[in-house]
Amino acid sequence: MKNAIFIFIFSTMQMLLFSQPSIAWQKCLGGSEYDRSNDILHTNDGGYVVIGHTLSLDGDVSNNNGLMDIWMVKMDNFGVIQWEKNLGGGDWDSPNSFRQTDDGGYIIAGVTYSNDGDVIGNHGDQDAWILKLDSLGALEWQRVLGGSLFDEANWVEITPDGGYIVAGSTNSDDGDVLGKHAYTDFWVLKLSSTGTIKWQKCLGGNSDERALSIKLTSDGGYIVVGETLSNDGDVSGNNGNVDFWVVKLDISGGIEWQNALGGIGLDVASDVLETSDGFVVAGYEGSTNTGDVTGHHGASDYWIVKLSKTGDLLWQKAYGGTGPDHARNIIQASDGNFVVVGESKSTDGDVGWNDGIQIIWVLKLNPSGDLIWKKQLGGTQGEGCFSIQQTSDQGYILGGFAWSNDGDVSGNHGSADFWVVKLSPESVGTKDAPAPAFVETMAGKLEIYPNPAHQFVFLKTASEEPVLSVRISDLLGRAISHQTILNPSSGGMDVSSLPSGLYLVMATEPSGRVYEGKFAK
Repeated sequence: MKNAIFIFIFSTMQMLLFSQPSIAWQKCLGGSEYDRSNDILHTNDGGYVVIGHTLSLDGDVSNNNGLMDIWMVKMDNFGVIQWEKNLGGGDWDSPNSFRQTDDGGYIIAGVTYSNDGDVIGNHGDQDAWILKLDSLGALEWQRVLGGSLFDEANWVEITPDGGYIVAGSTNSDDGDVLGKHAYTDFWVLKLSSTGTIKWQKCLGGNSDERALSIKLTSDGGYIVVGETLSNDGDVSGNNGNVDFWVVKLDISGGIEWQNALGGIGLDVASDVLETSDGFVVAGYEGSTNTGDVTGHHGASDYWIVKLSKTGDLLWQKAYGGTGPDHARNIIQASDGNFVVVGESKSTDGDVGWNDGIQIIWVLKLNPSGDLIWKKQLGGTQGEGCFSIQQTSDQGYILGGFAWSNDGDVSGNHGSADFWVVKLSPESVGTKDAPAPAFVETMAGKLEIYPNPAHQFVFLKTASEEPVLSVRISDLLGRAISHQTILNPSSGGMDVSSLPSGLYLVMATEPSGRVYEGKFAK
């Protein structure tokens, strides 16, 4: 019980020390028809590119090849449109993921039903569509990949050899597709720099699988996540119904390990990232405290899962309320914490108030998955978000969509618009957090080195706890900054921005024990 109180108070202190970011600016982009953003990038020139699909031919949209097009918008760092580009044919075309290439251009992974306009080589039905653009959005080359049935490309990354790794799913068993198990498989493709298939892998069992995200790993391989309904073939350990499916591949696409995670409900893994000690997977669970799931609130929750390097479950966290809550994208911020974005229809639980039908919900979590802050964005008509990136000023940029024209949203052109939101950097509290009632009155000595300091200082307490909440003040006791430091004896604390002088440091452990010291700079 005492440990639980410590954890609660420490989490509360973190939320006091890290203030959630505010909206710096927001932009609605689109026309009078349906427009939805799927991904956003912070570009090399300090601006942003947002990509999605459009049915419009007015407002900000200057062209349409027919029905639904890929729409790409380049903005400066204030959100002013620099150029926009439509890509597609006479049928339905949509992007899912893109990256900026070393030459300043872009590689896009998506889907197409077309076989005209910009689209050449459709195999039948829906195909995966890979496009290479130059820095101004002009099409350099395109590849339509798949077979005679349903195929899709959901994620693309640039590989060290200048080529690309793509993950999606396939229902085909002909054309470019070899080795499909049954129904729909994960489909992973390694492409050359010009889009030629170097190898492709179908992963799955005798039911349905769908890959939603793939990342390069530090050992030269890949980690791919999505959903599975199988419990045979490449899949083992299914907990019932649809599970998270996490598959570690070697450099040639061979399976090194796999793990099916979830319970008896619908559990879908949307994104994954590698950490120094394993992998963190984000998605949503609809299982009622069964199997691997604990802490379920109702309907579906954000579900964040930490795995070891070999795929073993280390911890899991469910966040949400009694309504549907879907996590879509996770990033690791520069401070080592995680930021998760998605949407929520809940009005209770971890979400609290909700003035709209559906809001964008952003969470910041520490490396143990505990909540640091949460933020809602939107109006009264419904918003969603599939992508977030940290910006060079340590704020965040979100690429979502908005139906509203109230609340946080202004400038809607009609129907749904792309919604781009720039969040300011998180402000660090300058007021002392209230001291927990159990803090010891006698402060211990804090070792600080090097002293005098230059760029970084390292901290050491008698008990060497791995996490410290640190307050730096001047000699008059005026707080200059608060920071939460992980691995303080090895991770270090950046003091490069402090002017020369003498500083007092108070470090509080999660147990409530306080240490004090001072250093010169």
